[in-house]
Amino acid sequence: MTTSTTTTSRTGRGDPAYVARDVPPPVGRLPRNPGIPLDLGWVREVRVNRSAVERRAATIGTRRSVKQAWQAGWLLRAITLMDLTTLSGDDTAGRVRRLCAKARHPVRPDLLRALGMADVPLTVGAVCVYHTFVGTAVEALAGSGIPVAAVSTGFPAGLSPMRTRLMEIEDSVADGAEEIDIVITRAHVLTGNWQALYDEVQAFRAACGQAHLKAILATGELATLRDVSRASLVAMMAGADFVKTSTGKEPVNATLPVGITMARAIRAYHERTGHWVGFKPAGGIRKAKESLDWLAMMKEELGDRWTHPDLFRFGASGLLTDIERQLEHHVTGRYSAAHRHGMA
Repeated sequence: MTTSTTTTSRTGRGDPAYVARDVPPPVGRLPRNPGIPLDLGWVREVRVNRSAVERRAATIGTRRSVKQAWQAGWLLRAITLMDLTTLSGDDTAGRVRRLCAKARHPVRPDLLRALGMADVPLTVGAVCVYHTFVGTAVEALAGSGIPVAAVSTGFPAGLSPMRTRLMEIEDSVADGAEEIDIVITRAHVLTGNWQALYDEVQAFRAACGQAHLKAILATGELATLRDVSRASLVAMMAGADFVKTSTGKEPVNATLPVGITMARAIRAYHERTGHWVGFKPAGGIRKAKESLDWLAMMKEELGDRWTHPDLFRFGASGLLTDIERQLEHHVTGRYSAAHRHGMA
């Protein structure tokens, strides 16, 4: 495997704390990442070998091939990792309710029966909406165990006044959101103002209360992979429970080189602190094959424990349609007319 240096871990196998970190916690809702004091020395020493990362990314989809039942199994896993999302200016309460109904039953019952999964509960990881529709989604998902995630803090630009951004988080939590996807101020990264970024994310985390915080870095608007890695570290130091690539509104959204860089920052933070932080690629992931590539990357870079919903999510709106299409083909050997014409 091609390697590159993204961060330097100072924790060795002789450290007693390291042993505990080698034992994964049970799959479920992880404890919050408490964060650590800002370590500017660690941030400044970060290096990323871009060409090595890009070579590594290029091999992910070519070195292994998942076929037949194994592919169907991983595609079903991918469904459980989705933050099923609608973030359009023309969203309505009716659209959100339909999305929530799909979140409860993401795959047709006949396909689940054919796959031997009829008696296995299968839902998405969360439903992600604007603050306006948090209450609607919470009501529609009542009793399902599916959390509602709200995009917040002036999404997608993140340039609203700080008081407004904090109130938006608090209002979404009050309405029942269990996860808050915040956007950082990109200028803090582009100017190297790591203290300002740390203080901002820490304030957002405090406003979240018990809700989990996902920090959107908008990586397509950051200058370098080194900045992506450093921004990931600072967000985690400030207490982010997830780091997320994109809003989905940038010209460039989730890419595998960015994903590898962020995964390695997560690994370094975990090795240094023992805290578990999740990862969410978002924006532009629409094909079932792409979801398998991302899962392979996570398994290889961070291990199987990071392929469960409490540590990995896809930000997705169109991905579910293609996964269901591929499951149908696996079961029947053909695509339905609706899927052939992109109407499902």
